[in-house]
Amino acid sequence: MYRIGFDNNKYLKLQSEKIKERIAQFGGKLYLEFGGKLFDDYHASRVLPGFEPDSKIRMLTELKDQAEIIISVNSADIEKNKVRGDLGITYDLDVLRLIDAFRGFGLYVGSVVLTRYDSSSAIEAFKNKLESLGIKVYKHYAIKNYPYDIKYIVSDEGYGKNEYIETQRSLVVVTAPGPGSGKMATCLSQIYHEHKRGIKAGYAKFETFPIWNIPLSHPVNVAYEAATADLNDINMIDPFHLEAYGTTAVNYNRDVEIFPVLRAMYEGIMGECPYKSPTDMGVNMAGNCIFDDEAVRESANNEIIRRYYNALCQQRKGNMCEDEINKIKLLMNQSGIDYNDRKCIKAALDKAELTGGPAAAIELCDGRIVTGKTSALLGASSAVLVNAIKAIAGIDKEIDIISHEVLEPVQKLKIENLGNHNPRLHTDEVLIALAITAATDETAKRAMDALKELKNAELHSSVILSPVDVATFRKLGIQLTCEPVYQTKKLFHG
Repeated sequence: MYRIGFDNNKYLKLQSEKIKERIAQFGGKLYLEFGGKLFDDYHASRVLPGFEPDSKIRMLTELKDQAEIIISVNSADIEKNKVRGDLGITYDLDVLRLIDAFRGFGLYVGSVVLTRYDSSSAIEAFKNKLESLGIKVYKHYAIKNYPYDIKYIVSDEGYGKNEYIETQRSLVVVTAPGPGSGKMATCLSQIYHEHKRGIKAGYAKFETFPIWNIPLSHPVNVAYEAATADLNDINMIDPFHLEAYGTTAVNYNRDVEIFPVLRAMYEGIMGECPYKSPTDMGVNMAGNCIFDDEAVRESANNEIIRRYYNALCQQRKGNMCEDEINKIKLLMNQSGIDYNDRKCIKAALDKAELTGGPAAAIELCDGRIVTGKTSALLGASSAVLVNAIKAIAGIDKEIDIISHEVLEPVQKLKIENLGNHNPRLHTDEVLIALAITAATDETAKRAMDALKELKNAELHSSVILSPVDVATFRKLGIQLTCEPVYQTKKLFHG
């Protein structure tokens, strides 16, 4: 059952205040790394029910006259066509989407930096495409023995080899399509170059996960590890914070590893480092805004299970290695989580066993379970969608909410004109047919009105769904998992 457990308004207020304090701490220029996603942070909204995906961008627009944005992207992610899981698009496309989104909020995007740059054809093609669109592109290189050889890193052969990014404003926000994109290294490289040019500059980190002031084993922090299994991120107690203050704080391995570099750089530039620990670098008030810990724990545990099933499906598609799956499985075991904790999974599998065909189940936000099976007219995903909105609207399950006068022409169009062999309707086709029916039918209109109540519902399918159905459920705000099997034994699944 979905319950709010996070106070978003309190978060906006506290986080804004802390960021303004940090900006004031450094005279001249501040490089602000935005951890996680600056725009559309759906992971945060899933594990912290009540968090709004656009919270960060809303805060940033208050400073838009002072701010500019650098988008950092790892060249390896472009090379391997890495896909942003929550949106289903590759990182190169997401860079363009982010630029459009930031501009839509009136924010100035100064440039894109390609980290760990190499001159492969895919990288060069992406660079040329950006430049043809009038976007400045800079190259940052892999540094030998990073992040351990501090003397070499903080030198003209290390950060000094990177191209200096020309910036115009006092607040420079460095963000990325996803984790492992080199945001912190971009900030530190820039501070090195700014110092050589006689410009005072500071660094801070707008952080969300892991949350430093909740337990290391809290499901929200475990869910972060599951989300970054491909990066092998490990949550850990910040040893620098413990030594400096005598109190425990949660951080993760990459920030702990890079902290000596940051400290050494500041000591070389300013004589001393303003931070005593990697936790000090971050601005993270999220832990202070959880008011229903039980609701948050339940949502985070659900996310860990979703990450596990997504990893299994990605492996079935040939996009993920066994080590990443084993890591998430280990996190589940350590947390005492079982896939049966997500009620829609068992319901979908029971329905599939009963009917002998693909099936799906939705746990509605009020806790009710609704199932759907494959029929001559609808696939299981379409059937469960129809059954769910009937349940929400209080419509008897035997009542047809889509007119046959609408359905038959759609099926005919699919078979006779569009070359499909399967007359069953996808979820998007069902919704279009329902919308047409709703123009003249009050019952169908009630069903349409119920669609908004599906946001944050939990759905499981006994087979991997088509990209069309996956996209439809994503747009409706439904949290989807699938068994790692296809409905057919074909080699190609479009």
